[in-house]
Amino acid sequence: MTTSPTVLAPNGPASPAMPGLPARRTVGLAVLGVALVGAIAVSLAVGANLLPPAEVWRGLVHPSEADASIIVWTQRIPRTVVGIVVGAALGVSGALIQALTRNPLADPGILGVDAGAGFAITVGIGLFGVTSIDRFIWLSFAGAAAATVLVYVIGSAGRGVSAITLVLAGVALSAVLGGASTFLALIDQETFRAVNSWGAGSITRAGLDDIATVLPFLLAGLALALLLSTALNSLALGDDLATALGANVVRTRLLGLVSVTLLAGVAAALAPGIVFVGLMVPHVVRWFVGPDQRWIVACSAVAAPVLVLVSDVVGRIIARPGEMEVGIVTAVVGGPVLIALVRRRKASGL
Repeated sequence: MTTSPTVLAPNGPASPAMPGLPARRTVGLAVLGVALVGAIAVSLAVGANLLPPAEVWRGLVHPSEADASIIVWTQRIPRTVVGIVVGAALGVSGALIQALTRNPLADPGILGVDAGAGFAITVGIGLFGVTSIDRFIWLSFAGAAAATVLVYVIGSAGRGVSAITLVLAGVALSAVLGGASTFLALIDQETFRAVNSWGAGSITRAGLDDIATVLPFLLAGLALALLLSTALNSLALGDDLATALGANVVRTRLLGLVSVTLLAGVAAALAPGIVFVGLMVPHVVRWFVGPDQRWIVACSAVAAPVLVLVSDVVGRIIARPGEMEVGIVTAVVGGPVLIALVRRRKASGL
């Protein structure tokens, strides 16, 4: 019986040689780029206000006081940019957390980052009366960072840091913070309504000024993810073999957590409540590009915004004259996808 040869890259895991894989990766990334451009165009053209494409184009290229121009520049462009930013943050953070935990069904919430951001926002609303998104952003980052530090401290207490202990610590902390947030919200109805509004999974609440605030954190998180992608390939082989190949496992995992915190914090600050994007996109991308984390990170950064923007457009169409939040649409899509992933006989390799 003949088996396909196995290739061990100097800085990556062993994987079966796949004929045509480099070409497929390049073509796939190009197709995703075209899809992103198309999703951006549809996001700008479609909305609750029915505008002819010619008016949308004229309002886009010739800003004026016309209704079409105001709608495009004050509503559709900001929400489209937010969709791109949030999608990229969720997709790359999902790819990172799956690589760090060697769990193809993990998502950013598994380390308690989302729960930490949510708890900080709930405390800010309930105890300090925070209502503006510019303050939400900093509370979200503070909560996400504090949760990550706690998970790392708990997961590394008395032993080396491992993927299993990080996951267990993250799940436990998420349960505690989630329960505390629910308790705080339930004892005060105003807080309850504000928290529900904040976490509805909408990309319409943030504007271009908010994006400018979080942009440095997004760029830092993306750059760190790309720099770590080669070391993550070695980490997929297991801690012992990764160390033998020259990878610094502890440093890689720690910097990976920093990147996840930055990216998930950006997403939680701008549009919390959008689920399944960080789980679905890296997993599906892995089917086509293989286990190389460099390609997974790059393709996830492009594919996830496509999913977010398309979900936003679907939410605008099916609920006219109102709108359905992106988080609801991705949840409806993500549920069946998650079931399909779990039922696959052969999960994507990490």
